[in-house]
Amino acid sequence: QVQLVESGGGLVQPGGSLTLSCAASGTIFSAYVMGWYRQAPGKQRDLVALITSSGSTNYADSVKGRFTISRDNAKKTVYLQMNSLKPEDTAVYYCNLGLKFWGQGTQVTVSS
Repeated sequence: QVQLVESGGGLVQPGGSLTLSCAASGTIFSAYVMGWYRQAPGKQRDLVALITSSGSTNYADSVKGRFTISRDNAKKTVYLQMNSLKPEDTAVYYCNLGLKFWGQGTQVTVSS
């Protein structure tokens, strides 16, 4: 059974940084595309960043230059380094495996 467990969310001031982690189990992690999505209150869940099995990345325009997605296949973990955070980055962030499986989400709040 596939499990994804996110961690690293929290409260941060505007301009600050956070790193999210997502640990996978129950699957061949390295074979799958991994992604981070986010959902703000009252809004749809949107793609933030993707990383393929070969390490190619893709980002939403709103986070380009500020966020970095990476993966460690040996640890079965995907990361999202978030810098220069803005209040509009406030959302629940979800990890996705293979465009199919979801984690439980971790709250990121950017506020002074």
